[in-house]
Amino acid sequence: MGQGSSTTLLNCGKQREGSQQEQDTPPPIPPAPPPRLLHQINRLEGGRRRRIWQHWRQEAWHPRPRAAHSAHSPDSTTLCCTGWGSHGEEVKTSQGGGGGGSEGSSGGEGPLPGPASPSDLTVGQAGVGSPSFTYDPECARMEAWLDDHQDFVHDYFIRKASRHMVDTWLVSHAVPQSLGVGAGAYCGVGVGAGEAGGGVGAAPNGQHPGSRASSGAATPVRKISAHEFERGGLTKPIVTTIDGTPTFLSPAGAAENVAILAKVRRKSKTELKGLDERQLIFELVKDICNDLDVRSLCHKILQNVSILTSADRCSLFLVQGVRLDADNRCLVSTLFDVNPDSTVEEMEEKEEIRIPWGCGIVGYTAMSGTMVNIPDAYQDERFNREIDGMTGYKTRSMLCMPIKDSSGEVIGVAQVINKHEGQVFTVNDEKVFESYLQFCGIGLKNAQLYERSQLEVKRNQVLLDLARIIFEEQSTIEQIVYRIMTHTQSLLQCERVQVLLVHEASQGTFSRVFDLEVKDLQGDDAENRTSPFESRFPINIGITGHVATTGETVCIVDAYQDPKFDKSVDELTGFCHKSILCMPIKNTAGKIVGVVQLINKFDNLPFTTNDENFLEAFAIFCGMGIHNTHMYEKAVTAMAKQKVTLEVLSYHAAAPKEEAVRLMKMKIPSAQAFRLYDFKFDDFSLDDDGSLKACLRMFLDLDLIGRFHIEYEVLCRWLLSVKKNYRNVTYHNWRHAFNVAQMMFAIITTTQWWKVLGELECLALLVACLCHDLDHRGTNNSFQIKASSPLAQLYTTSTMEHHHFDQSVMILNSAGNQILSNCTPDEYSRVISVLEDAILATDLAVYFRKRGGFFSLVKSKDHDLNKEEMREQLRGMMMTICDIAAITKPWPTQKKVAELVAGEFFEQGDIEKEELKITPIDMMNREKKDKLPIMQVCFIDSICMPVYEAFADLNPELLPLLEGVRENRRQWQSLANDANKDQPANNNNNHKNNNNNSRDVGTGVDKSVTTG
Repeated sequence: MGQGSSTTLLNCGKQREGSQQEQDTPPPIPPAPPPRLLHQINRLEGGRRRRIWQHWRQEAWHPRPRAAHSAHSPDSTTLCCTGWGSHGEEVKTSQGGGGGGSEGSSGGEGPLPGPASPSDLTVGQAGVGSPSFTYDPECARMEAWLDDHQDFVHDYFIRKASRHMVDTWLVSHAVPQSLGVGAGAYCGVGVGAGEAGGGVGAAPNGQHPGSRASSGAATPVRKISAHEFERGGLTKPIVTTIDGTPTFLSPAGAAENVAILAKVRRKSKTELKGLDERQLIFELVKDICNDLDVRSLCHKILQNVSILTSADRCSLFLVQGVRLDADNRCLVSTLFDVNPDSTVEEMEEKEEIRIPWGCGIVGYTAMSGTMVNIPDAYQDERFNREIDGMTGYKTRSMLCMPIKDSSGEVIGVAQVINKHEGQVFTVNDEKVFESYLQFCGIGLKNAQLYERSQLEVKRNQVLLDLARIIFEEQSTIEQIVYRIMTHTQSLLQCERVQVLLVHEASQGTFSRVFDLEVKDLQGDDAENRTSPFESRFPINIGITGHVATTGETVCIVDAYQDPKFDKSVDELTGFCHKSILCMPIKNTAGKIVGVVQLINKFDNLPFTTNDENFLEAFAIFCGMGIHNTHMYEKAVTAMAKQKVTLEVLSYHAAAPKEEAVRLMKMKIPSAQAFRLYDFKFDDFSLDDDGSLKACLRMFLDLDLIGRFHIEYEVLCRWLLSVKKNYRNVTYHNWRHAFNVAQMMFAIITTTQWWKVLGELECLALLVACLCHDLDHRGTNNSFQIKASSPLAQLYTTSTMEHHHFDQSVMILNSAGNQILSNCTPDEYSRVISVLEDAILATDLAVYFRKRGGFFSLVKSKDHDLNKEEMREQLRGMMMTICDIAAITKPWPTQKKVAELVAGEFFEQGDIEKEELKITPIDMMNREKKDKLPIMQVCFIDSICMPVYEAFADLNPELLPLLEGVRENRRQWQSLANDANKDQPANNNNNHKNNNNNSRDVGTGVDKSVTTG
């Protein structure tokens, strides 16, 4: 044969007929059959083997063309092996059947000889780089023996197969047959591809025609098609409940099928007694084969065992735990002391019994796997006499037998006690018992597998349903976390659930902590709640921090025995940590985004491995849900920022340089000329240029320009830009910002607090006063939320204040307005930090949250302004008294300002009526303007008076501010009294209600109630 290619049998015959040299020499020995056909022929009886070999020689020398030749493999020869194999079976052989001869007889009784030239007749395994093997008669006999001893082949493959061999097998079986259409590819008797090399359909370099370099998108080794599930009769994965809710939890059809199987009629004890031993065992085996419920099956086994052995009582213990974990392995019985007349329902009322592995007679039987027959239990030291004392039943004889599955593994122990009439269990009882338990082991294993499969299906349905619930709504992190917590608590039955979101910048610390208690789901607002509580309980940072940093799961049976647990978290809370299960939550990239912690499983039970598996699977969905929600929130925030920025830029623009140059050239009067030190200052006599010059004077007198090397032109342009970025609204405009800045200047100079605060904080406070209402739209935070404005989507708390701060930073960083450009990085960071805190402090929600601590410090006289904590509180309260300082002004000024504020409120009320279709509150309702005096009194009492009294106590220089507030209160109270006199007497109750309503508004959390 040529070395590069094989020659077909047909061509081989023609070459021999046409060669004179071959006619003059003895005829060559015919080619041997392909090896796989060879070994199958060798397995036949002698006569049939001889006939087939003769037929092979005839076809090899005088081949007949067949009409069955495939168009895809024109060079293949088909042999019709009549009388061998299936009727008329056609065995196709690939080209390259061999070109050499075979020595010996053509029709002997022995095995067919192999090829004379081993190098010519080889069979290769499919796949690239597969080795080639030479097949001779000995190999054929060996292969036939291996076919008959599959257990040995399987064992040998497990012990000896290399990874390369396994991979080659997987690759060869992953190639669809349709890809190997050429000769020798998956045809007929299955001769391997590349058998002779280089034939029709063979790929270069010996590669299988169906094999090609993988691109990553090739056909997978194992793929599932929907067609494979056809024979299973699967139901719809998603069903609809009675209320129309879609769910993955299917109806309990499987349990009904098991119940039907269990209802097959059982023979009575009388009928069973009439059977011989073989019939009895057969009948009892049929009885257990019809039951797939583990508990019912076990009960039947025990009753049947008692019949077979004439025992008074029986018990069954099932092995629980894995084989390699002897410490946690035990024997569990829920069917103890069963008699022939007992029922499953009666057994369910008894408590579960657990026996440690290897303990007692039952434990010894399970561990050793051998039978134990004890004629007198009290003579055996392994017998526990306390059980008889507890039950009042005396044990005499006992027979224990292990129940094994098909692989010989012990899965349980059956125990029979006290043979009837005081006899002992005989050898025959042992044989009958053992014979029956062999069938019981198989049936019990099948029932356990069925139960496990049903539980797995149910678990998958539960997880799919939880995933559907989680992914159904991912608009906010609060909603997704609340769903996670409620369903985790319901699934794993624990007292508390905490979800802690990991801080992105610092692994091991948490940015937000959500918590849920069982009683939270039982309150009146449980059905309407969509977001969880936050930071109610102390964090056990020892355990949660460990999980967040290492990614390990922590399961603790007793928290107080674990060194990672911080016992101080239970102090003064009335709550006691017992069992804890803590697990990381990871996103799709495997990064830890949070930690879920379950505390105190119900009934004082510990968290089990099953709980860990459930939580681990659930945490995967939680991680994806939290990650998706973060992405959604970022997308919404980015869109809102873009919309707000475009809106702002379309309305505002930086002040031109020419205006700054013009302002630079103006003469700046002194602070005394402007009366900037006067608490009774008003700006009604100043024009816009005058207000700008007064601002420059404040910077000059505080020496901020020289200290921070602020370019004068840049300062002028920055002031012009700030003024330009205030909208032309009724009250919260540039003039209001200027008045707030003047009051701050007057306070820090009069009290000399500039010495305590320092130049850096004075600069930040002055900038904050001028910028604290930038881009105010004349509507408050509540309106933004009601209208679902882009600002409300961008900032969930202190909506307008955050926007004012962002606008401040934007102007400070814009070209030509960088008054902080010459500050050091530390100074710049400090100014921005104080600036942010100061602007956010103008939100009355922040004021109400922080004023309690400030008032306590003032009353205790324990206030050291050199401490940063005290100065921070002081700066926040100073922003408040400056923001509402119009309430301290002389009565004419105060009355005029109050009318401006009311006018802006009424404009917002009009918008709420017309656009939002809602009724505004009284203070914003134009139809209630006659109630302005009483609302002002409430505003002064609830907000203004306490903070000005505190500042008067803090520094006597500020007493004029408190006196101004008191005087204005008297004026508003007088107007309120006059208004009450004009109202009919029968409206007194309405006034009281309105008064209460106004007080509620005045003590609310919205900055918009201010009048200054």
